[in-house]
Amino acid sequence: MCGIFCLLSLSPAHFEWDKTVYEHLKRRGPDWSQDLTVTGRDPCYQCLFSAHVLHMRGVLTPQPLQDNIGNVLVWNGEIFGGLPVKPSENDTVVVSQSLLSCSSPSEILSVLSSVRGPWGFVYYQKAGDYLWFGRDFFGRRSLLWRFDAGVLTLTSVAAHDPGLDQVSWQEVPAVGVYRIDLKAATEAGTVTFEVYPWATSCSDTILESVPSGCTAVMNQSGLVLTSPVCPLNMSIPKSLNEADAQSNSDSSVKDLQQLLASKEGNYEVSRLIDVLSEALRRRVQSLPIEDEAANSDQASIALLFSGGIDSMILAVLADRHIPAHQPIDLLNVAFKLQEPKKQKDSAKNVKKHKNKPNDNKTDGAGSRTFSPFDVPDRITGKAGLKELQDLNPERRWNFVEINITQEELQKMRQERIGHLVHPLDTVLDDSIGCAVWFAARGTGFITEDKDQRPFSSSAKVILTGIGADEQLAGYSRHRVRFKTSGHEGLIQELAMELGRIPSRNLGRDDRVIGDHGKEARFPFLDEDVVSHLNSLPVWEKADLSLPRGVGEKLLLRLTARQLGLRQSAVLPKRAMQFGSRIAKMENSREKASDKCSRLLTG
Repeated sequence: MCGIFCLLSLSPAHFEWDKTVYEHLKRRGPDWSQDLTVTGRDPCYQCLFSAHVLHMRGVLTPQPLQDNIGNVLVWNGEIFGGLPVKPSENDTVVVSQSLLSCSSPSEILSVLSSVRGPWGFVYYQKAGDYLWFGRDFFGRRSLLWRFDAGVLTLTSVAAHDPGLDQVSWQEVPAVGVYRIDLKAATEAGTVTFEVYPWATSCSDTILESVPSGCTAVMNQSGLVLTSPVCPLNMSIPKSLNEADAQSNSDSSVKDLQQLLASKEGNYEVSRLIDVLSEALRRRVQSLPIEDEAANSDQASIALLFSGGIDSMILAVLADRHIPAHQPIDLLNVAFKLQEPKKQKDSAKNVKKHKNKPNDNKTDGAGSRTFSPFDVPDRITGKAGLKELQDLNPERRWNFVEINITQEELQKMRQERIGHLVHPLDTVLDDSIGCAVWFAARGTGFITEDKDQRPFSSSAKVILTGIGADEQLAGYSRHRVRFKTSGHEGLIQELAMELGRIPSRNLGRDDRVIGDHGKEARFPFLDEDVVSHLNSLPVWEKADLSLPRGVGEKLLLRLTARQLGLRQSAVLPKRAMQFGSRIAKMENSREKASDKCSRLLTG
């Protein structure tokens, strides 16, 4: 992974770094930093490239990478398939060599279409004076742009100064790749983006996000990138009467576990396990060779871990592919609960605390005393840890308790997190951005033999369950849509979910996790996993006539059962901002879609 940066000036100009941006880029890539300037002479233009490398694969390869004829590549990505990469090779070199052999736009699109895995890039093609850039199909790597005073800037991460009247940053839409004709731009004095879209992309998204002063046009040749996933199955069940399906919501199912047990062993469950397991294998084994031989006391892989079904399945499948002697770090974040004054001296009333789940009498370790960090995700996380230990007692599972006070939250939001979340600015972006940043930092404590000791995760790779809810109807809004519009409405909602995930989640989370010199990996958004789930009819993935904790993500719950999980297989969905209790820490009356004043003011 890398922090990449490119500044295009349509005339030779002196450039001074924004120190904050440079620091953010360098934290993303602590292993190598380098700048390279390319100057066009006829006509005159200037491209400053800057790259900051987090070494993840093969031999450490400095960037920007300039080939023997003067092409320049800055690459922030991982190749998990499509282009062959040997264990000793670095994927940046593989991409550079593949692009070097291209003599036409269609050949460049063919190379990029073949890559399986997350990527963001900028590529200077010397022949013809072209600048290419873009993000992968799901937008799993961040890329921002802005145009100010004749200068176009592209960067993995920016900075936000609420006190200055700045030209705003925007996320580059993940709808394809873009090409700038540098000669034409210099002569015209304006920048035009020639768009080469993914075959299934919506062009409206591009037009809404073009920086002021620039224009975007579809390429005249009609060339497109081949979609890496198959289309969503839009089938609607013909034999199921909606009214009959709805009648099940009263639940004649007395034992939800029994229902899941009765459906175990079907083909779709086994197939999903195979596909998802392979996605995990690719993501936990693509590591630097020297890291594999490193101190076995330190984990190479960590998970954002709540004990919910998504993180539990990732943990079980990762366990299959990580050497038995290596630990796995389970990162569990909690924001300090405020204990009501009237209950502080009354042990009897502690159980009635409104923020303490009433269906859990213990914190998983036998303690019944109030703890300000006994948030819902901490309780389910400890229960999940017990399940994992039962499934594989030989593995060392580091359950990292990451406890955050309001004072630390406010300090780090102002110093770091606000810049990383930018240009997103809602209450939801603030809550999740902060929660993920502290979790990914991995600094807390672990308990060994009933003794707590400080602990800091060394894992460079962080697995996250993003994508499961969007594909398997995990959100409450999916249940609402099903009740009002049936299967047809639910399918439309799921199609919309996956289409907007680049702009809602992934760029932000890449910026936030990458700030620690760590790389986010998204197994549920592996191209083969998405294609498999897209191929299934919606009723194979979810049955929203069934109660919460079973009907949503039904296929995943069946998968959990088959993998040996029990309690976690029937946990209802709980969003991270509520499970970690960050949403309750500062202003619980806000709506998720509101502009967050804490981000806007710094």
